[in-house]
Amino acid sequence: MASFLQVDGLTKSFGDLVLFENITFGISEGEKIGLIAKNGSGKTTLLNIIGGKEGYDSGRVVFRNGLRVGYLEQDPQYPAGLTVLQACFYSQNETVQLIAEYERAMETGDHSNLEDILARMDQLKAWDYERKAKQILSQLKITKFDQKVEELSGGQLKRVALANVLITEPELFILDEPTNHLDLEMTEWLEGYLNRSTISILMVTHDRYFLDRVCNEIIEIDNQQIYEYKGNYSYYLEKRSERVAATNAEVERAGNLMRKELDWMRRQPQARATKAKYRIDAFYELEEKAKRKREEDNVKLGVKASYIGSKIFDAKHVSKRFDDLKILEDFNYTFSRFEKMGIVGNNGTGKSTFIKMLMGEVAPDSGEFEVGETIRFGYYSQDGLQFDEQMKVIDVVQDIAEVVTLGDGSTLSVSQFLNHFLFTPEKQHSYVHKLSGGEKRRLYLCTVLMRNPNFLVLDEPTNDLDIVTLNVLEEYLREFKGCVIVVSHDRYFMDKVVDHLMVFRGQGVLKDFPGNYTQYREWKEVQELIEKEEQQKLQEKEAPKQVYKQDRSTEAKKKLSFKEQRELKELDELIPQLEAEKAELEAAMSSGTLSTDELLEKSARMTVLIDEIDEKSMRWLELSEYV
Repeated sequence: MASFLQVDGLTKSFGDLVLFENITFGISEGEKIGLIAKNGSGKTTLLNIIGGKEGYDSGRVVFRNGLRVGYLEQDPQYPAGLTVLQACFYSQNETVQLIAEYERAMETGDHSNLEDILARMDQLKAWDYERKAKQILSQLKITKFDQKVEELSGGQLKRVALANVLITEPELFILDEPTNHLDLEMTEWLEGYLNRSTISILMVTHDRYFLDRVCNEIIEIDNQQIYEYKGNYSYYLEKRSERVAATNAEVERAGNLMRKELDWMRRQPQARATKAKYRIDAFYELEEKAKRKREEDNVKLGVKASYIGSKIFDAKHVSKRFDDLKILEDFNYTFSRFEKMGIVGNNGTGKSTFIKMLMGEVAPDSGEFEVGETIRFGYYSQDGLQFDEQMKVIDVVQDIAEVVTLGDGSTLSVSQFLNHFLFTPEKQHSYVHKLSGGEKRRLYLCTVLMRNPNFLVLDEPTNDLDIVTLNVLEEYLREFKGCVIVVSHDRYFMDKVVDHLMVFRGQGVLKDFPGNYTQYREWKEVQELIEKEEQQKLQEKEAPKQVYKQDRSTEAKKKLSFKEQRELKELDELIPQLEAEKAELEAAMSSGTLSTDELLEKSARMTVLIDEIDEKSMRWLELSEYV
């Protein structure tokens, strides 16, 4: 395979903080690589260096000559005044530059080079560029092509930037959190798009299903070094655990040996000059190895939950709309004790508005939410990340409480508590503005959980959190002795945490599904298959009728044999029975009460049944033609 990118001996630091040191790796044609590291370890910095947006201390970054590279930044920016469509043409891509050259030639009337321009436009298929741009924007739910970029939300701007990268069809994609601000439908579309293509990818994402299904290699930054795993995310988890176990065993052996060497070093220190120099040097190397951390850093979230009563909240006849957009209509719901609800749906269907009505930030048009007296909300919102950037991390937390009570009744000082959240003493005394985006998210989560809530309302908590934090947050939520509502596009997270889904389908239509996201997706696929087969069946039924009318006028009428007459009579009785069974299956599968195994079983029977009905109906049409 051709080499697209080679990174050799790369080192990057900010003052005394070394992000990575002397790291080396490469990307070849067709490789799809996921980059994994804890927040603050330099993932985005590394992508910025490769994308040419940031400098580095030493090493080199070498691309293949003429390689087309597309870079999706974490927080893309465009000049004010550009429309959405113009932003999609805001690129150094060869096709975009050629289109601009053609437009200049037409505006100025200088056609001296027009023949060459037209030939190159044909070669690069530049005439389809605008159509393709609109098509991809529509897939990403951006339909107002003339809207100015400064009027877009952060999420919409990220999707425009993603469209910009996809449209230019680079040979190497560099993607920083491409699934952020995408709903589940868009995420699955992008997943399929990248899977079908033969391009190379280097990306950072917290979406573990996305990593598992798109990537064929994982690169991890850990302790300033690079580790490569030639497989998807599942393979990475398996091999990483083996690496950590081996490292721990090595550290254990080094610790035992160091104790013996330390005793040797301490004996007669005045005669150290006579000791073997190689052994002294080996001792210091051994000491460095023995000091390595044996344990994985963990975000320990065993925070105490306040007592929660039997009444949580009741939604009574709640309705809400914005102009023509209907969010809820006469919605009624009684939330149960210890319930863990996941909220999913496409962007713009009202998920965050529902949360804000529950929290009292937005008033419903009619109806009300009655909240129990014992409820203490812990609210993690999309726009709640608001800190005084000039405050120190430890001061942010101390403004809330001096100590934190854990689930077992013990207490931690603020400094100890922050340490559990991977904030080292140095980080605790750093200013907030020096934190990475993910570290700020982690600090925000810390401030929510330390208040001892008994009802957690989490609106997109997975955005910008690293996978280490997500894994432990999932375990915490599963053991949390309270209620949880989660709005998230992270399928893996939802599968781990929730016991049922509230699906927002748009225009006030909601479905309460008894299961996690994967189970819902399987059910939805079955439903779509049934609808497709129904349409196909109707089309097939109409086609023979037209043929029958034509054939009757041209062919002599044939008499049925006794056997065929009996077969026709049996079909008259059998087809209604099959149709009745099919209707029963459809009702059961739409009830939302079936387990996954029952759904799959009934789906398999439905497929057989539809084929049988089609076959019998066709035979009935053939025989009835001669009656």
